[in-house]
Amino acid sequence: MAVVEGEFNVTMSPEHMSVGASGFGLHRMVLDKRYHGALEASGNGEMLSFMGAAQGSAGYVAMERVEGTLNGLSGGFTLQHSGIMDRGQPSLSVLVVPDSGSGELTGLSGKLDIRNEGGKHFYTLDYVIAALP
Repeated sequence: MAVVEGEFNVTMSPEHMSVGASGFGLHRMVLDKRYHGALEASGNGEMLSFMGAAQGSAGYVAMERVEGTLNGLSGGFTLQHSGIMDRGQPSLSVLVVPDSGSGELTGLSGKLDIRNEGGKHFYTLDYVIAALP
């Protein structure tokens, strides 16, 4: 597996919820990201989140389309986010959706780790590009 690291910027903008989902505390956000480093790309997607009754408890899911270059290869791929905060204890999984790669990134699989240090966001992407059958 190849590993790349870098920084990213993210802007989240609130959106209206559907009528069926708006009454019980779900929140919807539009994601706009810019990745820098070996992954030079833009990411766009949507996130749903819910805050639990206890302090520090929440969950979110998101789908994000990433378009740009990865180690000089052009194309795109989709990330699926699933995060839980259990009374302050975080758990996060961000995976490349199978068969979502396009262009020179066709066949991409992997996982993205996110960390926040001093108010800045950083990523580590472990990936492989396999030839399709």
